[in-house]
Amino acid sequence: MRAVGSGLGPHATLERICATATALVDAGRVAIGVLAEDGTGFADFVHHGVDEDTVRWVEPIRVHGEVFGKLYLGDKRGGGPFTEHDLTLVRVLATEAGIAIGNARLYEAARQRERWIDGSVAVTTALLSGGDIGDSLRIVAEQARRLSGAAAGIVLLPADEGGLEVVAVDAERPSDALGMVIPPESEIVAELLAGEPLFVADAATDPRLVLHTGLTLGYGPTMLLPLQSDGRVVGSLAMPRGRGERAFTETERALAVQFAAQAALALMMAEAQRDRERLAVYEDRDRIARDLHDLVIQRLFATGMMLESAQRGPVAPEVRDGVGRAVDELDVTIQEIRTAIFALQDDPGEVPSELSTRVRREISTAAVALGFKPSLRVAGPVDSAVGEPTGKNLVAALREGLSNAFRHAGASRIDVVVDADATLPDGRPGVRLTVADDGVGIPEGGRRSGLRNLKRRAESLGGDSRHGPGSGPDGGGTTVVWQAPY
Repeated sequence: MRAVGSGLGPHATLERICATATALVDAGRVAIGVLAEDGTGFADFVHHGVDEDTVRWVEPIRVHGEVFGKLYLGDKRGGGPFTEHDLTLVRVLATEAGIAIGNARLYEAARQRERWIDGSVAVTTALLSGGDIGDSLRIVAEQARRLSGAAAGIVLLPADEGGLEVVAVDAERPSDALGMVIPPESEIVAELLAGEPLFVADAATDPRLVLHTGLTLGYGPTMLLPLQSDGRVVGSLAMPRGRGERAFTETERALAVQFAAQAALALMMAEAQRDRERLAVYEDRDRIARDLHDLVIQRLFATGMMLESAQRGPVAPEVRDGVGRAVDELDVTIQEIRTAIFALQDDPGEVPSELSTRVRREISTAAVALGFKPSLRVAGPVDSAVGEPTGKNLVAALREGLSNAFRHAGASRIDVVVDADATLPDGRPGVRLTVADDGVGIPEGGRRSGLRNLKRRAESLGGDSRHGPGSGPDGGGTTVVWQAPY
């Protein structure tokens, strides 16, 4: 009894029961099978010298009055039969085994709940940290996959055209599901948006999923859970296991539903936080625009009028020419400030339909902070060939590259190239973004979080990202290359 109950690991407990049973009745073969929650087959099976096909002798093992598993013993050493005394000993052992296994199950359940709670905390922290929402959603997918023991974690959010769009994927193998949209007429969309969780025995054959190969190819048991909090559904979370793997237990389902609810609450809180931040930005942009218009432009006008008045007086020709050039420069400056005011008054939440327009907008916005406008060259069918998922990530990568150049590089020149005629290393057609500056370059030992973000974005689409020497003298500065298939 001491030996059987000396540990809390479920599998190790079964090993000790086997060893103890062998010693008690001098059996040559022994095995113990733990029944699955649904009663179909064994969830765990430990044996010494025996398998399921050569079972000779059986005792039920009970936990709180319910049959939990079966203990098999056979081939008593010496060739004799098992005795009533052996039977009594094994029954006592089975009773103690039930207690030990029950304790191990409770301990494992507590550990499992603790892991899910830790995962929920990690997701909440990521979503409320104010970082990139795409990176935060990838953390949701990573945690869902890790905690559920699934082959993939997939986050879906409502698509602009209706239905659900795959916005984050974490999987054992490369997946083409990112950017896939499940149409609004799909049965699973209706059920998920109604707040109903779906538990599928085999994703590859379930009639509700067979049309969505990105969610079903190579997958078996699957949980599709609504991201729901306080009656509001903000998306969905899919956790598929591989074909032939065991189904999710009732405990795993309950914990996953709780995790999805916590992730939904964190998403809603993050959305509210971003709304507050966006409102603060709008108010600040309005104030800056008013100050530029009411103060700066008026002062520049007054200065220009003073210079024009001075130009009409008796002055030397070279002075008159210099004053004229200064007035012209003031006119250009006023036009640039007005352009900046219009940019400040634009709604940054509006996304133009064409990728080239979005790229130009990012560059114009960055020019205000940089003090100069980066150059841009666009090549190939950028607007017609590049899909929306790749386009959104390219714009985010451009924003990251320009931000790094502004905050860290101290650059005086930035050249941006968007080439939709690029060929990726594996031969696929794709789009390549290049951001080159003449700044100080990347210091040794400096932070690489921005570069890691760029690489993750590219890899999630099947592309890659790298950096190298810049456009300054002798390769000074940094060049970042980001590319992905269409």
